[in-house]
Amino acid sequence: MTGGERPELLERALLVRRLDSWLRDSGKGTGRLVLVSGEAGIGKTALLGSFCARAKGAHVLWGDCERLFTPRALGPFVDIAERVGGELEEVMLRGAAPHEFLQVLVEELRSRNPAILVVEDLNWADEATLDVIQLLARRIDDIPALVVVSFRDDELGVTHPLQIVLGELAGRQGVERLQVPALSRDAVRTLAVPFGADEKELFERTAGNPFFVTEALAAGDARLPATVRDAVRARAAHLPASARRLLEAAAAAPSRVEIWLLEAIAEDDLSALETCLASGMLRAGHRQVAFRHELARLAIEEATAPDRRVALHRAILRRLRDQPSQVRDVARLAHHAEAAGDGDAVLEFAPKAAERASALGSHREAAEQLSRALRYAEPLSMEEQARLYEQRAYELHLTDQLDEALVAAREALERRQIMGQRRQEGETLVFISRLLWFLGRPEEAEEAGHAALAMLRELTDSSELAMAYANIARLSLLAHRLSDALDWGAKAIPLAERYEAVGILASVLNTMGAAELVDGSFYEGRAKLERSLELAREADLQEHVGRALVNLGGTMLDLRQYPLAERYIDEGLAYTADRELGSFRHFLFALRAHWQLEQGRWDEALATGEFALRQGSATSMSLIRVPALRVIGLVRARRGEPEAAAALDEAFALAVPEEIQQIGPVAAARAEAAWLADDADSIAAITSHAFDLASERGDPRSGGELAYWRFKAGIDDGPTSWVAEPYAKQIRGEWREAAEHWRRLGCPYEAALALSEGDDEESLRKSLAELQLLGAVAAARDVTRRLRERGARRIGRGPRASTRNNPAGLTARELEVVVLLDLQNAAIADRLYISPKTVDHHVSAILRKLGVSSRHQAVAEARRLGVPDWTGRRRDRS
Repeated sequence: MTGGERPELLERALLVRRLDSWLRDSGKGTGRLVLVSGEAGIGKTALLGSFCARAKGAHVLWGDCERLFTPRALGPFVDIAERVGGELEEVMLRGAAPHEFLQVLVEELRSRNPAILVVEDLNWADEATLDVIQLLARRIDDIPALVVVSFRDDELGVTHPLQIVLGELAGRQGVERLQVPALSRDAVRTLAVPFGADEKELFERTAGNPFFVTEALAAGDARLPATVRDAVRARAAHLPASARRLLEAAAAAPSRVEIWLLEAIAEDDLSALETCLASGMLRAGHRQVAFRHELARLAIEEATAPDRRVALHRAILRRLRDQPSQVRDVARLAHHAEAAGDGDAVLEFAPKAAERASALGSHREAAEQLSRALRYAEPLSMEEQARLYEQRAYELHLTDQLDEALVAAREALERRQIMGQRRQEGETLVFISRLLWFLGRPEEAEEAGHAALAMLRELTDSSELAMAYANIARLSLLAHRLSDALDWGAKAIPLAERYEAVGILASVLNTMGAAELVDGSFYEGRAKLERSLELAREADLQEHVGRALVNLGGTMLDLRQYPLAERYIDEGLAYTADRELGSFRHFLFALRAHWQLEQGRWDEALATGEFALRQGSATSMSLIRVPALRVIGLVRARRGEPEAAAALDEAFALAVPEEIQQIGPVAAARAEAAWLADDADSIAAITSHAFDLASERGDPRSGGELAYWRFKAGIDDGPTSWVAEPYAKQIRGEWREAAEHWRRLGCPYEAALALSEGDDEESLRKSLAELQLLGAVAAARDVTRRLRERGARRIGRGPRASTRNNPAGLTARELEVVVLLDLQNAAIADRLYISPKTVDHHVSAILRKLGVSSRHQAVAEARRLGVPDWTGRRRDRS
């Protein structure tokens, strides 16, 4: 959190507006008593504090009930009387009865119009305080004040005195109810993003409770924040011993515990269940109970004595094993087996749990279950250990945990070598080759791949040999050796078909299709990639589905087939959304940022690029970070922002020098940034290696872009027949044709640049207008200078039409979104007829532009800057 931001204020705008409305009514003589309820930590105090702070001119009286074993009589009003003084303090010092004190309090409120009386934590109030509240409710119509009382509704048992008061107030005129809800997933995501936290895990651990969210983020990697632990333990300390023992029994079971199981392990303590439910620590479900928050469960579990904790897990394991096999939850059994220290049970259940998790797309959980099994794997045979390591390595690579995957794969390789299993050794080497490429080590990847191929060629034909061929084909494609990729792929296909290896066949068709697409055989290449996707879907091979969609999206983007690229990228993101395929998902976000950049959607490109950086792991730096940093650096360079150089320099440092698909785009981006900064002299040095590599590998896309910037720097590289259009047109001086070509492709920035190469004032003015519309400050500055050199007059400064009237520089669509930020993304999407994911990108851009970290801050900052609410007409749409 920055600047003291309190997350409780997220998604509270509607509640504050309702309080504002009731305050206005009370100022006109119609008082209100508002009952504000919510669980502990939900943000009641922050809500009321925010409301009172903005109630300018109102007289605020604030008192708190305290959690004392013997509450003070009229405790909150004692504090109020001391602060107000005068007659109110005198009557309190006399020890007046509640009705006498009330009369003086009412006069105080009437004399202070508008007045707000806040009484916090009424669930801890003494009887006299409750009497005053009841009396106030009966007279509220005649009191020109807003009376707000808050209480924890998760701590009210059926016999709690406040329940009686609430029952009597129900339906009474002038009494309102306000329930403070937990934060939504969207709000938790907003808070998690600046910390790089996993919003899904954070939401599951905290259930959206703002106090727990705040403390979990502040604690960083700590499993249980100390502040949460202390708060939970303090709350439990007020319960009887039998209730605390029951909480310990329930805490031994993550997520939830069935009543029958709790009864079996808790013995005589089950009688305290009602007390635990009334305390708010547990909540009841259908034939089961659970802790209201996972962090609270962890706090109680941690506080349980070690010997009792082990005994509880053994008891749970024993009862769960007695269940029929068809209803057993093997993941649950594996958890309790490890907690009970039962290694045999871990080895029985953890691999089965991993298999089930992987089949359901929970690859991270599968990797964790296999890690659990390996902790107890010493008694297993070498073969069984190798198999567990191989399975874990595969699951880790899918979830972008590449360093750990490499360690596990090498453990498996060592065991295969000890056993002399050449075929399995070769298969593991192929996998290691793939990991090394993902880790940005292409030379080692090639070495391992060819070693595996040589080893498997010495043996009889097999599916493993087909996989080795397919791997070399893939490495050739990635190095832009297209003919090699097709030759090696042709060797793999017959073997894959003979041994009915669907995954290998899908993989090699994927590689060959991508190679043919890049080599100019559009229809043949796309057909192979589509066939690869079809095979993978039919066989539910998640990795191969993900790779097919990545390659379809990426190749279509390289070919500037933007509608098809968008389709495949969106399809890939939708497919990976509910499957833990981090390696593919993160790269798809980088592709989306690239697509948005070239389509002139720079705000979205910047937001998506920054999101991709946060999501990608440290081990997949070159694969994810290089393209994402390139997008970020280019947007900033084109806008004339000083941070551009840092992003592009980092991308260059991470790019693999001999990988043209990495070094080519980065070198071109750095060359463009140099040209925009009036440093054309450095372009030769920046581009020479990448240009030579593109020429050698025959890459017209990278070669064309590099050749163009070298041309802009006055470098003559000879014939342009091999470079891609429209770059070749621009180099030949056919700028009108190039501009039209770019326009047809939907690339507004490139079209404007082509126009800027014109030699007439009309073209330059048109170029300038388009560059200004995009916010391309650096290029627009150059065109403006050239126009002035020609003697042109009345050159418009050209701020973007949608941003002219707001100092925050928000786009038209962002202005529409910012005034709706009190709504959830789905609701905003419905109002504006756009998708929720598009709303998410706009929200990220708004937060960046306004320099804030939350939606609440964004609304406040927009108001401070005077951003006009010119989209208010849209609010009445439903």
